[in-house]
Amino acid sequence: MFAAEFEPALTYGRRRVPRAPASFVGEIDKAHRTLCKVIDISLHGARLQTYCPLVRHSMIWLTLPGAGCIAAEIRWAEDFTAGCRFKEALDLDVFEMLVALNRMER
Repeated sequence: MFAAEFEPALTYGRRRVPRAPASFVGEIDKAHRTLCKVIDISLHGARLQTYCPLVRHSMIWLTLPGAGCIAAEIRWAEDFTAGCRFKEALDLDVFEMLVALNRMER
């Protein structure tokens, strides 16, 4: 018979940093043709609610209020909800402004 002690590894989910809840309108495509709603956001990505289905691994241009146009990859998509990862992390000041925008709209 074998006996061993173990200590479980601490995990914090799949995310590098936690996402902040959000509720503001963004636009997909540089021509601003498709609206979406940002459900949550982090420095590295966001969860979107869309009016048209998005395709996993596709690249999009996401326009966020005060942040401009950001390149992002769709990492997962289910019906009209998708998660994207920004090609470059948001500037901390822009992220904090978007989180504050969410608080003002409540």
